[in-house]
Amino acid sequence: MKYKRVLLKLSGESLMGEQGYGIDPDRLNDYAEQIKEAVELGVQVGIVIGGGNIFRGLSGASKGFDRYKGDQMGMLATVINALALNSALNGMDITSRVMTAIRMEPVGEFYDKPKAVAALDKGEVVILAAGTGNPYFTTDTGSSLRGIEIEADVMLKGTRVDGVYTADPEKDPTATKYDSISFDEVYNKGLQIMDLTATAMCKENDLKVVVFDMDTKGNLLKVLKGENIGTLVHN
Repeated sequence: MKYKRVLLKLSGESLMGEQGYGIDPDRLNDYAEQIKEAVELGVQVGIVIGGGNIFRGLSGASKGFDRYKGDQMGMLATVINALALNSALNGMDITSRVMTAIRMEPVGEFYDKPKAVAALDKGEVVILAAGTGNPYFTTDTGSSLRGIEIEADVMLKGTRVDGVYTADPEKDPTATKYDSISFDEVYNKGLQIMDLTATAMCKENDLKVVVFDMDTKGNLLKVLKGENIGTLVHN
């Protein structure tokens, strides 16, 4: 395996599958099966999952919600997704735990870095929910923060596209894919793979990011083995 410990960022929107809302059981199980394969090969996996399949603070704010409250609702949406993934993994005999950035025992443990790292060292999957616990921060920033804290080798950003492109491939058919790109290039070209706070944190702390298509089964294992799929973002 190329990586020993990873922070896997999963998209809440991708969890919808074909449903358009909520959690698609088939997609959830696909994710859990891929994570199980990684764990069985000895990779330590920390996970941050978005909440956009249930509620997004920013889109809520655009519809009249107070941004502060909207972001809190978004954080709770990530906890629902974390519990679903936790349940799916446990059903496959993979030990996992949910740690939340906001106190809400017994729903999940309150996040603590030493406890999270000790669990990872024991081979448990640690699902890190509720973002950073603060409004005005995205789950991408939460992923960057947790990836740095747990000293992950890389942040794996699982999306529905297979890497970083010169433009949005869903809108521009001439867009071409980068095999690798620097954080500075991402910033200078205005490529929106993550928000600027998350990008800056990864750059400053030298946390590499691989953007790849998580919705194609088998891709997570390919990335972990170092196969050249997706896009590597680096200093």
